[in-house]
Amino acid sequence: MTLRRLVLLRHGQTDYNVAGRMQGHLDSHLTPAGLAQAEEIAPAVAALPPDRILSSDLRRAVDTAAAVGAASGMPVKVDPRLRETHLGEWQGLTVEDVERTWPGSIAAWRSDPAYAPPGGESRIEVVRRSRPVVDELDDEYADNPRGIVVVVAHGGMIAGLVCGLLGMPTSTWPSIGGMGNCRWAALARRDDHPRWRLTGYNVRA
Repeated sequence: MTLRRLVLLRHGQTDYNVAGRMQGHLDSHLTPAGLAQAEEIAPAVAALPPDRILSSDLRRAVDTAAAVGAASGMPVKVDPRLRETHLGEWQGLTVEDVERTWPGSIAAWRSDPAYAPPGGESRIEVVRRSRPVVDELDDEYADNPRGIVVVVAHGGMIAGLVCGLLGMPTSTWPSIGGMGNCRWAALARRDDHPRWRLTGYNVRA
């Protein structure tokens, strides 16, 4: 038996979200509104209830996870493999900035999971580094198939990981859209079948 329920929660609003700037691996901070979002969502996540909370090591995720951990009475384990897509030379820029220097590249990036920004990584590469986290949980939960794990991370990483866990052909990955701040995706497995199913996406309490 393996892990049966997984909740992937995006961090709260950041200063870069407000400014319309691309974050990637830049360590942006939650705004007061983002912190309030985390505190508002925390009781709903705590009610699941999770028996483990993992987080990206970027501050926006760590601070969101801290609110969830406080509501759940659980520690948070940090894992850098859960970071957002590295956007290379695009980090810190707006979409308009990128289009001025690399015309047409935003559309290519959004439509092709194999496309990587200059100096950055593709969605496929993001899934390749983050998927082992779930594989390791499968091994750890061999004797606890009713466990629920909450992962606090980033919109792009979550969208890619959902596609990877569902076994979707890469040509269909762009059909899984973005996720709002402090919203989540939920995946589950049946008792008699190991395949992941998507039970909720862009969910909020």
